[in-house]
This record gives sequence, C-alpha cells and structure tokens, in this order.
Amino acid sequence: MSSNDVDVSGAVGDADAFERIWTPHRMAYINGESKPAGDPDDPAVCPFCVIPSKSDGEGLIVARGSLVYAVLNLYPYNAGHLLVVPYRHMPDITDLTADEAAELALFTQQAVSTLRSASHPHGFNLGVNLGSVAGAGIAAHLHQHIVPRWGGDTNFMPVVGRTRVLPQLLHDTRDLLASVWPA
Repeated sequence: MSSNDVDVSGAVGDADAFERIWTPHRMAYINGESKPAGDPDDPAVCPFCVIPSKSDGEGLIVARGSLVYAVLNLYPYNAGHLLVVPYRHMPDITDLTADEAAELALFTQQAVSTLRSASHPHGFNLGVNLGSVAGAGIAAHLHQHIVPRWGGDTNFMPVVGRTRVLPQLLHDTRDLLASVWPA
C-alpha cells in the first residue's frame, strides 16, 4: 500500500477516508443523563420547572415573561434552537389558560424575530410534540420548539452519524439571543 492509499482494515488509529467531528457532550443525551429521574409528572424533578429557579446564564434562559419563558434547547437540532415554556407544569396545549396561550404565541413571535435579527436563518420549524409517542422528550411539560433553518443544514450528520454539528457554544448563543430579544 502506498502512502496515498487509504487503509480500510478498521484498525484503531489507522488513517481512513473519514473526517471526524468529536461531540462528546452528546453522550449525556445518548445515555439519557438529562432525563428527569422519578415521576415525570412531578414538578420537583421536571427540568422545565427547575430551570426558572436558575440564573439566566446557568439555565440558558434567553427571556422571561409573566407566564412563559424562552430557553435554549440543551440538545438542539440547530444552533439557536429555542423552546418557549409555560412556567406552570402541564402536559397539553389545551391546558393553557387564554393568557398563557397569548404569551406563548407572543414569545414564539419574538423568538422568530430575535433569531432573524441575530442569525439570519432562511426559515423555521415551529412545533409542539404532545405525548411521548409524538416525539416529546419531556411529555409532562408543554413546550414550543422554534428551530432556525438554513439552506443545506440538513445533511448526513444527523442521519448517518447521529450527530449534530453546532458552530457555537450554547452559552454564547444564549448571550447573543438575549442581547437581541425585544425589551
């Protein structure tokens, strides 16, 4: 084999045709370390109930309202992936009061405006997953996803590598979005 040939024998440490992007922080998610322990209906262990008791920086909170708050997703689909979360622990959108629904909608609008101003995405995915079978990771506490999208951001990494490549640390993204969020 010449020095330009690629060794595909699979020996550890040998050169092959693949580039590697190491994302060791994802192991916490893969291993389920972020999942609440105990009864998921118990607000004492619900991450969305605990986050507001933390500082904005520690909790990755971008903005706080009277009835909802905006927080970065700890395991984002894309950089800037925000969640709008009611303070009140509830599993379903039909459980929202009219005031909670109005503030959730307002914060969703503000999240889109903030992300447009800060990151210039080409589009967005907005969504609520009701129930674990619908994809809710924390089904016991309602939350709205705001995912910024850019042309070409869907690629082989999430599908083949089960890895998301994010260009910015979460705390840096939180600081940027918090500085742009409407007063």
